[in-house]
Amino acid sequence: MRRKDQIDAFGACALVAFSALFGLNQVVIKIVNAGLQPVFSAGLRSLGAMVVILIWLRLVRQDPEFQREVLPWGMLSGALFSTEFILLFVALDLTTVARTSMMFYTMPVWLALMAHFAIPGERLTGLKCIGLLFAFGGVAILFLNRNEAGSASFLGDVLAISGAVCWAGIALVARATPFAGVHPTMQMLWQLSVSSVLLLAAAWFFGPFIRDFRLIHGFGMAFQIVAIGAFGFLLWFWLLKIYPANGVASFGFLAPVFGVVFGWLLLGETVGKSLWVSLALISMGLVMTNYPQRR
Repeated sequence: MRRKDQIDAFGACALVAFSALFGLNQVVIKIVNAGLQPVFSAGLRSLGAMVVILIWLRLVRQDPEFQREVLPWGMLSGALFSTEFILLFVALDLTTVARTSMMFYTMPVWLALMAHFAIPGERLTGLKCIGLLFAFGGVAILFLNRNEAGSASFLGDVLAISGAVCWAGIALVARATPFAGVHPTMQMLWQLSVSSVLLLAAAWFFGPFIRDFRLIHGFGMAFQIVAIGAFGFLLWFWLLKIYPANGVASFGFLAPVFGVVFGWLLLGETVGKSLWVSLALISMGLVMTNYPQRR
């Protein structure tokens, strides 16, 4: 499929479906946490997704190439990836899907701040600064209105925000270091291979691996490995190859929206007025920080 200079109807539908998939993933993680320890679950997901991608590379007759010259950056990316998912999975164990989704998907806001200082030509514009203010305002309202949600946790909120910062750090490593020259498939394999070891090792410090495991938790883990760790990853990079990066990123505001809706619809989470206000502010902030800069 040839590259296009704007998002067409097919691309828009695919990006909406992608956002819905990742919004649903937050619900699935929370459900699986009831059967498996969160960090152990994250490690299994990394290990399973790594195996799936290696099988896919085998099918397309492509050999994985772990280049020695990018070893430090691959290890750093994998360590940040591990930390990100420890924070996210534990956050979902402590607080609601709606709150976690909104906090976690502020990643582009933190990336915009980091890129302003670390990447030439990525300085904050006036519109992006306004977007940052909107997003920070939405986060502040969330922190100040925890009583409105039935199972909100200050620690859970902080962990979700910290996970978003780690995610932004991964993106920065992938853009501002020699790791940028590595093919996206190999970037992901670095992250999955390093994180599968680190997460499964860290799981020993977070309590028993098995909680109340049932069949639904096995289906949830399979969904995370195949639909998120493999299919979701391949869909994302396929879309980036066809459509402009800014256009693809501009759909990022939909992921927290779907997270809130699925948390309310599937888990019966309380969604009060202040949460909707926060969601609107954060969504507007994400759109503004992803808006393409005119040169």
